[in-house]
Amino acid sequence: MKKVAVVTGGNRGLGFETCRELAQKNYTVILTCRDSKKGETAAETLRKEKLDVHFCALDLLSQKSIQDLKSYLIREFNRCDVLVNNAGIFPDRSPEDKNEDHVSALLVPVETMRKGFETNTLGPYQLMQALVPLMVKNNYGRVVNVSSGMGQLLEMNGQYPAYRVSKTALNALTKIFADELKDKNILVNSICPGWVRTDMGGPNGERTIPEGADTIVWAATLPDGFQTGSFFRDREEIPW
Repeated sequence: MKKVAVVTGGNRGLGFETCRELAQKNYTVILTCRDSKKGETAAETLRKEKLDVHFCALDLLSQKSIQDLKSYLIREFNRCDVLVNNAGIFPDRSPEDKNEDHVSALLVPVETMRKGFETNTLGPYQLMQALVPLMVKNNYGRVVNVSSGMGQLLEMNGQYPAYRVSKTALNALTKIFADELKDKNILVNSICPGWVRTDMGGPNGERTIPEGADTIVWAATLPDGFQTGSFFRDREEIPW
């Protein structure tokens, strides 16, 4: 039976490429995003490449939406083997605001911190709570939390506190879930894709989208018995 993979933020950038590459590896892929029109269009694009990709709307800020996704998976496939928590936001500054002073921790409002935390940390948390039990049932699972080097405590710098703190917290969730699931053949890891030329990364990013997606797909398809609760970049472990 084909494995079923759920990818959040799958309508563009790293998420879209992850959907493509997992489907090319013979996974049934559930492409999710908030915007139904964009999601359906993205899924149809991949289906035209003869890939097994389905769309399901998902709003990470809505518990009902998360439960609707779980119900869809149970109804249509009765399983979930892979979860890629790719969807995220960079809330500290709008693309139009080029003033570096505005992203200081002295100035970023708590509302911005809360917005980043809700999407980048609590969204994946609730999604793992909903979907990991489907993995436990089948004694198999791979969870990939798409994080960032900006969330590393070892090399933590100033500025962009909302993004940094939300990704550091996401890394903490990786450690927590990995420990709880270590005897259930469910591997939970964080990855840093690097600075990628996406809508979030901007046109000056050092990496192409396929280069950024490489470690995501690798972590989503790890063999049994591999590391869990680790942080990777370029398929190599990096410090927290």
